[in-house]
Amino acid sequence: MRPGTLQLPSLPPLSLYVHLPWCLKKCPYCDFNSHELRPAGTEAGSSLPEQRYLDALIADLDAALPLVWGRTIHSIFIGGGTPSLFSPQSIDRLLGDIRARLRLEPDCEITLEANPGTFEKDRFKAFRTAGVTRLSVGVQSFNDTHLRALGRVHDRGQAIAAVQEAATAFDTFNLDLMYALPGQTLDDLEADLAQALALQPPHLSIYHLTIEPNTYFAKFPPQVPSDDLAYAMLDRITAAAGTAGLVRYEVSAYARPGHRCWHNLNYWEFGDYLGIGAGAHSKLSFADRVVRQVRFREPRLYMDNALAGQALAQDDEVARADLPFEFMLNALRLKDGFALQQFCERTGLALTAIQSGLEEAVRKGLVERDLSRVRPTERGFDFLSDLQGLFLAG
Repeated sequence: MRPGTLQLPSLPPLSLYVHLPWCLKKCPYCDFNSHELRPAGTEAGSSLPEQRYLDALIADLDAALPLVWGRTIHSIFIGGGTPSLFSPQSIDRLLGDIRARLRLEPDCEITLEANPGTFEKDRFKAFRTAGVTRLSVGVQSFNDTHLRALGRVHDRGQAIAAVQEAATAFDTFNLDLMYALPGQTLDDLEADLAQALALQPPHLSIYHLTIEPNTYFAKFPPQVPSDDLAYAMLDRITAAAGTAGLVRYEVSAYARPGHRCWHNLNYWEFGDYLGIGAGAHSKLSFADRVVRQVRFREPRLYMDNALAGQALAQDDEVARADLPFEFMLNALRLKDGFALQQFCERTGLALTAIQSGLEEAVRKGLVERDLSRVRPTERGFDFLSDLQGLFLAG
């Protein structure tokens, strides 16, 4: 690699992201790199190529090892797709192969995304035995009408059973809930929220349904609540979660003490992450540069290339001028904001690079700052995109 243009005093913590791209059904709102798994024998159908994909993941990791040699992994996140479609035996093999190649922290957080459904619920304890320490359950709603509108393959009963099973099998877990759903009223939201909190999740992630390009909903937009109603829903979620002991620590995340998602925190604090798997992204720091990488997106193309030692579709150094925005895009999602010293440590830039943006943000009431720290205000959280946009390269 050619010499970079920065001087980083130290390297940030490092996480590992593993992408398993298959789902039983593609949800109409989803713009993630997920691919519907059709039964073998149907047109364009195929069975899940678990072992070949695992071989490709490890070949991908082997090729990336020189970039992270000697560094310790603080967290692993296995996302998708629906990673819980992979058997517990495959997850056990995957984590064993990772441990053989990378040094993990003794208390390394290992999260697996899972969807409700009895076919998966029975696997939860086996995933724990395989080494997973944290489950993230994609409930989205407890309302059967809304679940059908979202294209989910589970119903209310399966969602409740899955969360109860996660609570039994894991010391910590996350419950995903969406709001501003097609046809959803404030009363509907209250019912979803009441059911979610009754299950006493130690971590709750909340997502506003947005219509993303290149999705089914983009072609056939559903009728969704107004912006004012969506804001009212979010206010209600924050108040109810707080009453239940879940503190909002990130724009879309609430947790009990000791249950924050370390992996996501590392993203928001502009830490490093190595991403392996179809379409996975990496952000890696070196003494003199920060690079971003993207793997081949289509699963079969990814497998072919990874097994040949060529998993990367893109590999670029982040330009100095883009680093302030990249840092702020993440750090301003956190309720506690960031330490000014951390900006310098993670970007290799002086505070002058963000001075004018900070002054404008303070003037607009979007952040508050002291000599050592910057925090978004309530108004800054409500208008986060406007706040982040102040730091775009001119």
